[in-house]
Amino acid sequence: MLVLNHLNTGYGQRVVGRDLCATLPQGTVTALLGPNGSGKSTLLRTIAGLTRPLIGERNNTAPTPPPVTWQGRDLMTMTPRERARTVGIVLTQRPEAEALTVDEVVEMGRIPYAHSWSRTGEEDRHHVEQALKLTGAAALRHRPICQLSDGERQRVFIAKTLAQDTPLILLDEPTAFLDFAAKVATLHLLARLAHQEGRTLLISTHDVELALALCDRLWLLREGQLSEGTPDQLARSGALTRFFAADGLKLDSHTLRFHFDRPV
Repeated sequence: MLVLNHLNTGYGQRVVGRDLCATLPQGTVTALLGPNGSGKSTLLRTIAGLTRPLIGERNNTAPTPPPVTWQGRDLMTMTPRERARTVGIVLTQRPEAEALTVDEVVEMGRIPYAHSWSRTGEEDRHHVEQALKLTGAAALRHRPICQLSDGERQRVFIAKTLAQDTPLILLDEPTAFLDFAAKVATLHLLARLAHQEGRTLLISTHDVELALALCDRLWLLREGQLSEGTPDQLARSGALTRFFAADGLKLDSHTLRFHFDRPV
């Protein structure tokens, strides 16, 4: 389980998220929802160790728990190699890989397990093959990344993270720029990874209705504050209705579908 313990996020002196507390149970898909600029990407990067947590104010001298833990271990004190074997992340900003083939990109996921003097071994190939199979990308393996559609590229970068064989996977807008069918297929794939492979996934997304229908849990991030629960729990408490309150927009807490006013 991933646990946030009064985590503060931000850059320099700018606080984006304050006193964030939440959990990610193992084997679940959690959608991180929030408006643009609410700090979703910052939170993902902080959990992954790409951005350091901010130090909050302490009112006493009692020991405080680490701000981010995985299975009780402080993620921030892990070595880079340990963290790379624990957390995989798929960012919206893609690495420079246009000249590489699909197979070569997915193989990069095995870097945390490689030694400078070794080549890809049998175990590495097994993980690469499994990742390609799980994501349906095996037929693309010899094609250059630059020749793929957005949906195909997304599957390949998810496959790369799967080959990394981490129990925790973070994805920043994995359904952005995809057509509707590809969005649904991607979320179904992520759900299978959680429920059948036992991975723990946190995805930021603006595809709210799909997240409400297909994700196990929600993290709602707004104005630096975070709330969590299942879609049903948050709907019954009224948290979802308040979170998405806007003129011309209403969330039906029973069906978890939005209703829109038609323009006059």
